[in-house]
Amino acid sequence: MIKKNTSMKPATTQNSHDGKGEVTRIKLLEEADFLGKGRLFNSMELEPGSSIGLHEHKGEQEIYYIMQGKAMYNDNGTVRPVEAGDVTICPSGESHGIEAIGDETLKVIALILFT
Repeated sequence: MIKKNTSMKPATTQNSHDGKGEVTRIKLLEEADFLGKGRLFNSMELEPGSSIGLHEHKGEQEIYYIMQGKAMYNDNGTVRPVEAGDVTICPSGESHGIEAIGDETLKVIALILFT
């Protein structure tokens, strides 16, 4: 199977998980594509100052791969800088959030797998 980029349309949300600004997401896979093992595989873009607020995962883990830009990553209340090439993992029962900083758009791949 091949999913052409022309079939994947961006969607923008405001104040994701009580964050700031906008997050533009492109759904790369549908939940059915995970065969019961996950629910999300998205490309996300956040302009500097935009964020995804702190939120908890239960029964699943979320992984971010930072493709471009810089951010402050909230790992259970501890905020740390991340940049292109870094990977973050939020296991089940833990919380995370992310805020784009710097001068360029933050581009992230997000993956949610069931635990």
